[in-house]
Amino acid sequence: MPKYIDIHCHVNFKTFKEDGDEVIGRALDADTWLFNVGSQYSTSKRAVEIAHKYKEGVYAIIGLHPIHLEEAFHDEDEVGGDGFMSRAEVFDKNKYLELARDPKVVAIGECGLDYYHLDSDSIQKQKKVFIEQIELANEAEKPLMLHIRNNPDDKSHNAYFDTWEILKENAKVKGVSHFFAGSVEDMQRFVDIGFYISFAGPITYKPKPEICDYISVIKATPLDKILTDTDSPYVAPVPYRGKRNEPSYVREIVKKIAEVKGLPEETVAEAIVENAKRLFGI
Repeated sequence: MPKYIDIHCHVNFKTFKEDGDEVIGRALDADTWLFNVGSQYSTSKRAVEIAHKYKEGVYAIIGLHPIHLEEAFHDEDEVGGDGFMSRAEVFDKNKYLELARDPKVVAIGECGLDYYHLDSDSIQKQKKVFIEQIELANEAEKPLMLHIRNNPDDKSHNAYFDTWEILKENAKVKGVSHFFAGSVEDMQRFVDIGFYISFAGPITYKPKPEICDYISVIKATPLDKILTDTDSPYVAPVPYRGKRNEPSYVREIVKKIAEVKGLPEETVAEAIVENAKRLFGI
């Protein structure tokens, strides 16, 4: 097993079209394994194709991101990187199930609820497709990779709470909330139903407790429920902030977790790899 693991990155995205192999090579050379995550069918298929190029250390996760249910522009403030136009896709369970049966696919996602724009019709559509992807995960017997995001200004809706309620009613599998930015209470609800919490680059930034009190959440999250992800190419951790993110930088997130918990970095790194092994069956 590796020293580090990035359970959520996007080297399958066009940002890495010219040097994706080099990026993956740097990760593997840094004793870091990685999961490329699809956001729609095309990028999910690409994640599987990339995984098959490597004997070990590179896996795929396949699913439909909630923002890809409708065509819309997502600016730099929203995505933490270059803005882009999302393409609308209708979820086809059979197509995704075919991909899910591939042995290199370790989870279903990223799927979940995104309340950044708080459009009521969109939210209802998101919930419907999220349940369909949970059913896919149940059938494929693979865990869920959750994308959950609240509106930065309107606190009257809580995507974490709504996701938790849907999971309780529908999920027969476990999973992980990636790029966690909820409260201690949100974290505890997920842990109580057997889900994991993954932290990303923003935990290394200057604290903004009004957005997420990462210090309190990390301290309260049991070590045996913690995972790490870069969400590359977005939100690179310090000292790479402002640059294109990549999986080899996940070690900086591990360092920060160790610092906050007052534990040796090696202890935290080993626990995270064991957690990933347990959840994803790698």
